[in-house]
Amino acid sequence: QTILPLCDVVVGTEEELHIAGGSTDTLAAIRTVREHAPDALIVCKRGPMGCVAFPGAIPDDIEEGIKGPGFPVDVYNVLGAGDAFMSGFLRGYLRDLPVLECCRLANACGAFAVSRHGCAPAIPSWIELSHFLEHGSPERALRKDRTLEQLHWSTNRERHFPQVLAFAFDHRSQLEAIADEAGVSRPHIAHFKSLCWLAVERQRQGRSDLGILLDGRYGGATLAKATGQGIWIGRPIELPGSLPLRFDDGPDLGRVLREWPREHCVKCLAFYHPDDPAELRELQVERLQILQDAARGTFHDLLIEIIASKSGLPEETTTLARAIRQLYGAGLFPDWWKLPDPGSDAAWRAVADTVGAYDPHCRGILLLGLEAPEATLEEAFRRAADQPICKGFAVGRSIFGSAALDWFSGKIDDAAAIDRMAATYGRLIEAWDRARAGGST
Repeated sequence: QTILPLCDVVVGTEEELHIAGGSTDTLAAIRTVREHAPDALIVCKRGPMGCVAFPGAIPDDIEEGIKGPGFPVDVYNVLGAGDAFMSGFLRGYLRDLPVLECCRLANACGAFAVSRHGCAPAIPSWIELSHFLEHGSPERALRKDRTLEQLHWSTNRERHFPQVLAFAFDHRSQLEAIADEAGVSRPHIAHFKSLCWLAVERQRQGRSDLGILLDGRYGGATLAKATGQGIWIGRPIELPGSLPLRFDDGPDLGRVLREWPREHCVKCLAFYHPDDPAELRELQVERLQILQDAARGTFHDLLIEIIASKSGLPEETTTLARAIRQLYGAGLFPDWWKLPDPGSDAAWRAVADTVGAYDPHCRGILLLGLEAPEATLEEAFRRAADQPICKGFAVGRSIFGSAALDWFSGKIDDAAAIDRMAATYGRLIEAWDRARAGGST
């Protein structure tokens, strides 16, 4: 009671107000609180019944206060409900919204907290809360509402990447083939990947938008060096070349991902054409769904890379967009897409419109290279840079291909390999910057 005069707002459950007011009679307790805090807004929380607010004199009936109704949800976990309530209330109060609206926001946030796992992590974002207040939910257990869960995931991200210009050297089978052809042992692959990282470091020069794609099979030591340095890191989980999709470290994805740092984005290449046989498409989708569930469970971002060409089926202007639409329709919402150049402005618009319609909070699309010559990539960059949804590129063999062939065969040393890869990577970065700026020189 000695601190009540200092308060602008007093919020408590009936039991908490009983303690503050020194009485088990709720109205009597609230009147005592009012005596000690004559100008404070007093809010009494009433669980599923919502709350009642008293900005002025205390009436004879608690029901005569400003009543904010509760929301009918299943109570799963009460930890953090008070914090969530206050977060919603203060969202309105600090913006001078009417008291009734403050109570509405508070009760909705409290409903989220009690209907979900966790405490502070269960509190909704403003976008998520607004969607709930406008549309409601078909689920009393809000944690089972897939739309709300997707909004919760995509609007509460900790790190933001406005642009990612990544050197992809997560290749395993391709480098194994090069090493075998050169007659050198597999440990040489790990060393070559360390040279790729040194090429990236040479190009950083204060840039915050560079990234890498790197595997743990041969790049574990290099991953350890790159982790924690603030760059975007993608890490593959697919078994190279597998169709149907299989995973590199076996089917227990939860076990695998628990060992990965949170900052490692899970990258999965899936061969998928919208006109593939239904059985194959269903199997690919099922594997990707299992992966998405595992990645969400360990709080890792997920990047899905789609290549349609392996099927040999015709590729048209809408092929990539149709593939993406089918995957969204199956409940797949990756944080990132990694896609080949759609080939035309019209195809890009189809892709961008599809992603925007299904997931406006998607982090974005990264353009892959498929070992294309630099001139071809520059042309693809010019098309991609016109699309706000495309955040950059993740290119590999176009950067390291010739250096790998010469290094594994002993034609060049470490320094020359680094020089060549850094120079090529640098030219691609410059080409992207020019494309984004709208220039050609």
